[in-house]
Amino acid sequence: MKRWWSAVLLAVAAGASAQTLDRIVAVVDRDVILESELNAQVQFFVLNNHVDPGTPGLKEQVLESMINEKLIVAKAVEDSITVTEDEVRQQLDATIQQRVQQVGSEKRLEELYGMPISRIRREFRDEMRKSLIANRLQQQRFGITQISRREVEEFFAQYRDSLGVVPEEVELAHIYVEPKPSEAARTAAREKMQKLVDSLNAGVDFGELAIRHSQDPGSAGQGGDLGFVRRGLFLPEFESVVFSLAEHQRSGIVETKYGLHVIELLERRGESVRARHILLRVERTPADDDSTAAFLQTLRHRALAGEDFASLARRYSEDKETAPIGGSLGTVELSQIEKAFYATVAALKEGDISEPVKLSAGNSAGYHIVWMKKRTPEHPASLEQDYQRIETLALNFKRNREYQAWLRELREKIYWESRLQPATEESHN
Repeated sequence: MKRWWSAVLLAVAAGASAQTLDRIVAVVDRDVILESELNAQVQFFVLNNHVDPGTPGLKEQVLESMINEKLIVAKAVEDSITVTEDEVRQQLDATIQQRVQQVGSEKRLEELYGMPISRIRREFRDEMRKSLIANRLQQQRFGITQISRREVEEFFAQYRDSLGVVPEEVELAHIYVEPKPSEAARTAAREKMQKLVDSLNAGVDFGELAIRHSQDPGSAGQGGDLGFVRRGLFLPEFESVVFSLAEHQRSGIVETKYGLHVIELLERRGESVRARHILLRVERTPADDDSTAAFLQTLRHRALAGEDFASLARRYSEDKETAPIGGSLGTVELSQIEKAFYATVAALKEGDISEPVKLSAGNSAGYHIVWMKKRTPEHPASLEQDYQRIETLALNFKRNREYQAWLRELREKIYWESRLQPATEESHN
């Protein structure tokens, strides 16, 4: 979905400074590509790939990609591929909400695009629909592509010299635990929040209190306003309360992993709500961290003494994604491990378990112990040792070859014309 959304941002900027009328640079079936859209896509490509905007042929390359996407949409329409309005709405809302979180607030997003959220939804609903049906058609055609062992062996025989060496890899698992604030800290935070609630009950403005006291950096400056958020994006404890409120009704004190909240519902639109809140964090002390590290140290000793690490992870780890699978972090290239994590992993031998190490992930911070399940040195690629890796490369190669053949077929069957000067290709069909 990146292409159309980034085009939104860049096209707004390009349109605001345009001194000449827009012109058509390509026609695909019944659709057109405007020069402003092309310029926006070129800027997007430059930003994401860190290339020189003056690279010869860059504009033509980007236009070719845009034509291909339009061809796929035209084929999807011809094949009666459809998506529901609910799917479009959900994807559009999810993408907008993601961008709101990235820039910090709904107001900031509107300033960035030069239009209100309601207009963004109207302007780009059709682009989202087209993107969804194109993705669905590609999934139908290539999502079930399979490859035989013989094809993998033939691919390896042909390209083995270009595969080079397989970098050093490590297979890891971990147990992650977040320190818990003491009861004394929780009581102190609750007493402070109750004083704010008392002020609200006495008539003090909610927005003013949020600006002065809320510890949510993303919303405090806007008086606690969270903007419109659809169901499913809040923490469960927060969501159950905010969706139970009537408009302009205020909650009691609500506790989540981020701290204590007081919530006020401002407006409801179907499955989306606009709310504001005041957040007070329950502060942890060094003693809380020390007790967590000590607990993980006991788990480390138990695993080194022979207890099954995966069973301990399933029972004690608070990493919701990996705990059900025994704490497995999968197999990764050692060189691709994040810098902050690298020193811990690089020092481990196969079978080692690290000492408790502090780990920050997004807004959460805790401690974990890391088990080096397997460590594979750098080596030349071989079918015996690296079959799964080579199979993936061969399958992607096959899919890409089929995809390129399909695009050539579409260019033969569907009308398209490039009007870019100098044009990359003449009109076709």
